[in-house]
Formats: sequence, C-alpha cells, structure tokens
Amino acid sequence: MKNSQELRNQLRQIDRKSYPAYKQLKGMYQFEGFVLGIDHVQGDPFAAPSQVSVRVAGAQAGFDGGLYDTPDKRIALEDHLLREFGRRLKDFSFQARGSGKSGLMSVSRPGQEILERTACQINVDSGDIILRLEIGFPANGRTVNSRELEKILFDFLPVCVKKALFYRALDPERVRRTAELAEDQTWLREQLRSQGLVAFVANGAILPRESGVSSRPMKGAIPFRSPKEMEITMQLPHHGEIRGMAIRRGVTMIVGGGYHGKSTLLKALELGVYNHIAGDGREFVVTDETAMKLRAEDGRSVKQVDISLFINNLPNGKDTKKFDTEDASGSTSQAANVVEAMEAGSRVFLIDEDTSATNFMIRDELMQRVVHPDVEPITPFTLRVKELYEKYGISTVLVAGSSGSYFHVSDCVVQMNQYEPVEITALAKKEAEAFPLPLRGADPMEEPDFGRVFRADRRFGADGRVKLKTFGMDGISVNRDNIDLRYVEQLADSEQLTALARLMKYMRMKVFDGKKTLRQAVEAAVEALGQKGWEGICGGGVPGNLATPRPQEIFACVNRWRELE
Repeated sequence: MKNSQELRNQLRQIDRKSYPAYKQLKGMYQFEGFVLGIDHVQGDPFAAPSQVSVRVAGAQAGFDGGLYDTPDKRIALEDHLLREFGRRLKDFSFQARGSGKSGLMSVSRPGQEILERTACQINVDSGDIILRLEIGFPANGRTVNSRELEKILFDFLPVCVKKALFYRALDPERVRRTAELAEDQTWLREQLRSQGLVAFVANGAILPRESGVSSRPMKGAIPFRSPKEMEITMQLPHHGEIRGMAIRRGVTMIVGGGYHGKSTLLKALELGVYNHIAGDGREFVVTDETAMKLRAEDGRSVKQVDISLFINNLPNGKDTKKFDTEDASGSTSQAANVVEAMEAGSRVFLIDEDTSATNFMIRDELMQRVVHPDVEPITPFTLRVKELYEKYGISTVLVAGSSGSYFHVSDCVVQMNQYEPVEITALAKKEAEAFPLPLRGADPMEEPDFGRVFRADRRFGADGRVKLKTFGMDGISVNRDNIDLRYVEQLADSEQLTALARLMKYMRMKVFDGKKTLRQAVEAAVEALGQKGWEGICGGGVPGNLATPRPQEIFACVNRWRELE
C-alpha cells in the first residue's frame, strides 16, 4: 500500500498526459484516518465514472458494536452513513471542472426504504467501514487534468469522510434512534406470524405520497386511524406502546369509492416488507416479509408453469400443467403469477382489482347462465382464495371497488372512506345474502407441480464476457437478453435490478445445472450470497451500486427471463 504523498506525486507526473495515464493510479493509498482505493479507472472522460472506495478502520470510526450487532441495525447504520456521506458530497460534485464527466462525485441515493447496499458496508467483526462512490476523473478534452483530481482527492473527499464516517462527527442521538427504529420495525414484523397477522398499520401513519414521482409523505395528509374492531396494542422494545390496525390471516377485502385510499393502503402494505427511514410516515406499517403483489401481465413469458389450479381444457388443447407461452393473456399471466408466488414461498397475496384480469378474478351468475360453465376453462380466483388459505395457509388482501363477489369468501371487510378505514364485515355479509354465489363450484385443488428445472447454456459467457445493463425500474439485460420487470411492483430501487442482473449471470453460469428445481436454484443463490457476499457473486471487485433483493424478486426475475431454457 502506498501513502497519500506518493499518490500526489503520481498525479503531478501524469498531468497533461493522454487520459489513459490515469490507469497508473489504480491501487490503495493510506490517507490520514482512512484508506483510499482507486478500484477502476474510466477509459475516457465521457465514459462511466471511475470507481473509488474509502475504508475506515473500526477503531478509528468509533461506532459502538451495539449499533450494528444485528443485521437490521447494521443495515440501518450503513444506510444512515450513506445518506450522511451523500449529503456532504453534493456540495462538492462538479466543483472540479473539465470535459465530459469531469468533477462528478456521486454515491448511491437511497429512497424511503432501508435496503442492504454495497455502497456502504460494515464488517460486523471489526467495525471497519467501506464506502464506494464514483468520481469523474477530470480532463481537458482527453488530456489528464490531475490538478483538478488532486483537489477532489485531497481537499473535497477527506472532508466528506471525516464528517460522515466518524462517530465523533455525527449526532449520537440520531445514530442511536436509527438503530432503535430498525430494531423496533424488525421486531414488529417478526411478531406478525406469532400473533396470526399478515400486516400491521400503526395509528398516525401517513400513507399517501407526495406525488406520482416522489415517495416522500404527502403534506397535510389524513393520518391513519384503525377501526376499533381491528385495533390492537403492541409493546415495542424502544418506542414503547403502539396501537394500530391488525390485518389477520385469512381473506381480507378492502373496498370503497374511487380516490378514497384503497390502493394507497395496499401500496403501503406492498412496501411494508421493508423497513423505512424516520419521517417517512410508514415506519410502523409492516407486512409479512414473504408478501407478494400479484397482477395481470399481458404479454409476459411463462415457462412450464402448472396453472391447472385455475385454467384447464383450453380449446387449443394446450397443456396447463406445464403451461408455456411467449405471450400470456391477462388471465393466464395472473394465474402463472399466483402459482409462481406459491413456488416462491409467499404466505400473503396482495391484489388490486384495478390491475387484475376480470375473467380470472370473478365470473358472475348471469355470465354462467349465458356462457355455460362447461365451455369456460377458467376457475376464477374467487373460488380458490378460501381454499388457498385453508389448505396452504396463504392469506389474501384484496382491493375491490366494483365487484362484491368476494364478500361471500372474505373473513374481514374494510371500507376506506376519505382515507379513514371502517370495519364493515357484518354489513357486507348481510348484503351478500341477497346475491347467491355463482352456480358453479370448483373441484378440490391439487398442489401445483413445482418440479421445474432450468439448465445452463454452455454458450452463455463462453468467452468469459457477459454484458449486463439496467434500464431504471423497467428491467435488465443479461447478455442482450431483456428481462421485463416493470410489473414486479415491490422492487423499490433500481439498484435492486442491477443486483438481479448480477444474480442472473451467476445463476446461469454456476447454479442452473439441469438438475436443481427452481426452488433449489434460488435457495442455492441466496445461500451463496449469504456465505460469500457480493464478492462471490460478482467474481471479483464489488461495484457500489447493488441493493439486495428479496428471494421473491429473484424468483420473479428468473420467471420473466425469456431466453432461459
């Protein structure tokens, strides 16, 4: 390892040389209080910025081990440090000038959810901190401007490090509250199963968001208040007593007029699988960590999925026990999504009528009288939802605004009225008596076949090179195979998609062997990530733009990979 003075000397030696001279700087340098790593140097001032890391020894950082001794607290502290560092960094980005991306200084910018990221990591044994960022190495045209880079590395960066990554420079009360909030949220989520719940929504929670492009809480929004019939009290380890609405296992229906908050509540439940930062408004909105949002997804690829629970006797004679299509309809795509969620181990389904296929969800008596059940291949979800719970323990939370068919099979009905929930189960059941169930029942369900096996393609990455790309929140490309993830709605950050691209490459090359079922393959990938970390998945240097997805999203990504065999 070299020292900072040696780096300064190198910078002055390459000044005004051709831009590739910057590659000589790659390596580790000891600065006062931290180690600077120049991990990857961009080949051109207009290319993706250079990758740089900062390492602070635990003894110097000074954080008490009790702040990161559990995974939830560690991830929360990493998130807190990353936000602090990013706040400091924005004052210096592009203060050094030049062509292209010269002077850019950027780090991951977390949203409202707290995710495990490679941008900031803490070693639980030593307390060492590593923070990864990007810097655009300055140039005049395509000529090295090392005087400007010297300002970045010796003036700007040390200020950010010392103000954001050392305990003595931070507000100790805020740091403590960050760890305690994470512990409270995780504790609350862990209580759901033991208390027979699928979700909890705290009184006073702010569910509406600022706008369609901002996930911050809406100013002036009506605070959530549980119906008395559904209200419970929880005693959190740090926050103390908290009261709110308990959504119990079984079938829960959320109804109400348009714009009264039904989908807003469901969206909060979707993201309740993650912890949230203080001030988000949904800190104590928690959902079973396996919950999956399901919807219709016209045009998606489906590979060998057993959808016979819902669809049989297709006119074209297609096998629905191993259903395969490159262009699924609304009903077949939603049926596949349900079965794939079962395969992924989901204990809770979250469904919004607005994004569902009508013929998959319901089939009323009048339609059955006009179009005889014998010629209808679809067994609607309304005839399966209760059985899914009674036989497999899978609960459903369903938002509906136009069909009352689910009143018959719901265990609880909540009406949203101007963003205030009202428990109306008895009323809904009484009114449903006047509208008998559809004529046709459903045959007893059989467990779907989850024996799907994918195999590796020996041609994939045969030259050792696999090109990966992320398209924001829309999808990823793996070796030019596009995977559409627009409708995997619980992905909260584009860095989760970037991580999925890395995982797909790893699974294609290391896991899919023609023997493992999909369940076994995903379990193997998750286990490898847990044991080896991202170093093992990436096969070398770790980029600073990965956020760990849930196993459920790994399943979803594999299921939408059209080119996988």
